[in-house]
Parts: sequence; C-alpha cells; structure tokens
Amino acid sequence: MLIDAITRCPLIAILRGLRPDESEAIGAALIEAGIGMIEVPLNSPEPFDSIRRLARSFGDKVLIGAGTVTRVDDVARLRAVGGRLVVSPNADVRVIAAAKADGLIAIPGVATPTEAFYALEAGADALKLFPAEILGPAALRAWRAVLPKDSLLIPVGGVDESTIADWHLAGASAFGIGGAIYKPGMTAKEVVDRSRRLLAACPSSNDLEQAV
Repeated sequence: MLIDAITRCPLIAILRGLRPDESEAIGAALIEAGIGMIEVPLNSPEPFDSIRRLARSFGDKVLIGAGTVTRVDDVARLRAVGGRLVVSPNADVRVIAAAKADGLIAIPGVATPTEAFYALEAGADALKLFPAEILGPAALRAWRAVLPKDSLLIPVGGVDESTIADWHLAGASAFGIGGAIYKPGMTAKEVVDRSRRLLAACPSSNDLEQAV
C-alpha cells in the first residue's frame, strides 16, 4: 500500500495547523494537484475531526493519517476516524507496535542509525529522517550504505523544490513536505500551485521505482 502510493506520488503533504472547516477544500486541492498522501499533525486544531473529514471524503483515493503521534492512545483514535498513516517525530516502539496491531502504516522519526535499526526491528514500514535540514543528504547517503536495501527513507523538515533533487540522489524514497506546501491561512489555489511546483521538481516514476 505505502510503496504503491510512493510510486504514484512521492510527496507527503504535512498540513500542520489545518482547521476542520477547511480540511476538505485543502484536501481536494492536494488531490487535484496529484498528491497521494496527506498527514495532519496532532498539534493542529481538532486534528481528529480534520482527519475524519478527509478520510470520509478522500480515503478511497489517497492515504490519510496523523503526524506528531507520540501516544499509543492516539493510534486507536486515528484508526477510529479512518486514518491509515501513523507518523511520529520519534521512534517509540509502543506506538509502532500499536500501529501495526491496528493494521496501520507506521512511520517513526529517526535521527541516528541506531534509532533507524531500532525502529525497523520494531516493525516500522518506513523511516522519517527528522529534522532533515540538520541531518542533510550526506547523512542519508551514509545510512543507505548500512541499512537494509529495501528500507523506505523519507526526509522531513525543510524539504522543498530546491532540495528534492539532492535528497533523491542521496537515496530518499519519498519526501515529507510541510510549510512548502501548506501554511495556515493559505487558499486552495495557493496549495494547488505549490503542490504542482513541488511535483515538477520530483524524480520520474522510473527513478522512484529504483528508490523503493
């Protein structure tokens, strides 16, 4: 499921600060542009309501889930509203285990090779390299030399159209995009325009198949 979504579109739209009343309009804008994965961080206003609305309207078309998931209890709440992605800033084996037990996709955050191996052993489906702007593509390139070759590695934090190519060359499987794709107060048209610029900077589908 995750590999198919990445192959179709390697961008995860991170909608930090999204309000429930704008969730469907922003979700529709992302889908119009071609985005296939949407994450609503749990430190957004009423995040489970936004996720419920997105899942109800678009869950059959794209992968939708939560970011900043740090508590086991939130995994069950996410599943109850139709979310499928569990994205965390850290590598908590309890959260990973809860996600897998509920049939969800676990993408924990890691900042060192030790954390990366720890998370994979716990059952993570992919690894979120965070904060990517501090780690840099060189770190990802070094990790690729030692991690299992089929590991899905997703840099998050400061990634935009000017850095996607560097991250791809370093071995990124997909790209988590926050402020470069959405900030609170943006219109749907602004989100479409930003999404299309980011997609234009992405590698081809053939290149992505090699990365995943």
